[in-house]
Amino acid sequence: MMRYILLATLSFLLCRASFAEDRSVPGGQLLDSLADKHPRLMLKEDALRNLKQQAVHDETLQEFVRAVILKADGQLEAKPFRYRENKSILGTSRACMHRIYELGIAWRWTGEKKYAQKIEETLLNVCDFPSWYPRHFLDPAEMAHAVGVGYDWIYDEMDEPTRKRIRTALVNNALKPGIDRYRSGYHHFTYGYNWNQVCNGGLLVGALAIAESEPEIAEFILANALRNLPTAMASYAPDGVWAEGLNYWRYATTYTVFALSALETALGSDFDLSEAQGFSMTGYVPIYSTGPPGLYFSYADAGDFQQHGSAPCQFWLARRFKNADFSDAEYAIMQPGDIDPLHVMWYVPRSGKTAAPPELDRLLNGQVETALFRSAWDDPNALFVGIKAGYNQAHHGHLDLGNFELDALGVRWARDLGADSYALKGYWEYREGGRRWNYYRLNSFSHNVPLLGGQNQDANAVAEITRFKAGNEFPFVQIDLSEAYASHASNVMRGVAMVDQRRAVLIQDEFEIQSPCEAVWGMTTDAEITVQEPGRAILRLEGKELIARVLSPAGATFSVESAEQEPPEKRNEGVSRLVVRIPEANGKLTIALLFSPQWGGDSSVSMYEIEPLNEW
Repeated sequence: MMRYILLATLSFLLCRASFAEDRSVPGGQLLDSLADKHPRLMLKEDALRNLKQQAVHDETLQEFVRAVILKADGQLEAKPFRYRENKSILGTSRACMHRIYELGIAWRWTGEKKYAQKIEETLLNVCDFPSWYPRHFLDPAEMAHAVGVGYDWIYDEMDEPTRKRIRTALVNNALKPGIDRYRSGYHHFTYGYNWNQVCNGGLLVGALAIAESEPEIAEFILANALRNLPTAMASYAPDGVWAEGLNYWRYATTYTVFALSALETALGSDFDLSEAQGFSMTGYVPIYSTGPPGLYFSYADAGDFQQHGSAPCQFWLARRFKNADFSDAEYAIMQPGDIDPLHVMWYVPRSGKTAAPPELDRLLNGQVETALFRSAWDDPNALFVGIKAGYNQAHHGHLDLGNFELDALGVRWARDLGADSYALKGYWEYREGGRRWNYYRLNSFSHNVPLLGGQNQDANAVAEITRFKAGNEFPFVQIDLSEAYASHASNVMRGVAMVDQRRAVLIQDEFEIQSPCEAVWGMTTDAEITVQEPGRAILRLEGKELIARVLSPAGATFSVESAEQEPPEKRNEGVSRLVVRIPEANGKLTIALLFSPQWGGDSSVSMYEIEPLNEW
């Protein structure tokens, strides 16, 4: 896994060097190819004409347009946004963006001026705010995006005094504060996580909207955004995984696509940003990372039963990389209420192709490596297990190397609790000993990982997937967790396998303990747990059953503990921990557990025949 971090860093440095050659000075050549007419952002007039022609014979596109216009009609009576002094406006920025896009598609499709008038009213409303809260720069960045698109799309419907009023607010409330951040080396603009795409992308869209009026400002922002975005793009290497988790994948990737789309339509080029390693594959990540009940394989702050939701950026990715797998996957999970203006803007029809079924087993390499196994794609009751490696310092990360989640019979048995409140004191202290690791949902004690000596995993640890085998006979993965437990053990390996013809899951942990300590195996679940005998427990959830059995060490017993916490932390009401405790662990130790969903018939018989594995 470290080699991918090094490759990503090298890619980032090479990209930075290419942009730094002659494009970093305001007044350079970046705006030479600027489209001279509005609208120039995302959806130009020729693309809109093509969509309208396509809609004549495309009933799905017609349905999408009707749904968006219906949403736009609901926005016509929407109240003005309220400014609250010294309060974050991030929710307002996002609501404004949705309003602009819904009204904007309706305006441009129908030509009915009521939609353009409501956009203008909305723009003037937010542009009267004295500030867009630059203290938390996602707020002005997302508002710059919203205002930039609105300004661009109704440009010809506004008089020059109105345009100037909007430009002035955009410059003063977002672009100039952004320039100050660029000059100060503001770290959130340069890191390889979601703030990079949102902040640089939002400023870029706002700057391109008014570039002919404010060329020096636009040139400066464009040069700096192009210098910083490769860092974020490098984070997709090599397989498209996003280290912050699947919900942040959707957020970061959507803003990446906004930026690339705006560059392409306004300047005729995305400066090869879309060629970044792994980006062409990133549309597969939510596909493979979704379990049969429709829940993401969760980790980091993006956990807690997150549904695989609609992601219109999949349409753009399908168009850019000519890969219908992405758009077809989006169609497969879309509900009528999910139809978004972006689905119209980046529209791709259903492919109609009969594709070969995806692989049952998938290894996704990256800064956070994940291995994903399932028994079937077309069965909502199928068996699914996912496990993560990576490094504990990943942004939004938890101390959860080796964490797994398990689905079967349509429910999630082993779960991740997800984030706690971002307002908790010290929540962002990632260092070893930081207050972040005192919070239950973030530390090792809430996760489906081993514990040695009653301690968290090392906050700086890296874990690598050392072996992965796909296939029907014995699909498995093995992860080296040694760095996470170095204070007590010289070697720690976790193996996860599907066994019994993909009807059960084996979790096997192998330790070489140098400092005698208590070893604890734990799993977090919403199930009701009944310990029938020392090494055997029945888990019941939503009328389904799963049997857990300790295969090793001999004589080990199950116990049940509560995962509930006291405020100000989230309560986790009704959540339990299935636990195995080894009080005096020393030397070589193997903890192996078998999880057998009760499929019916005689499918559970063979669970008594499986033994701990001597070698993987």
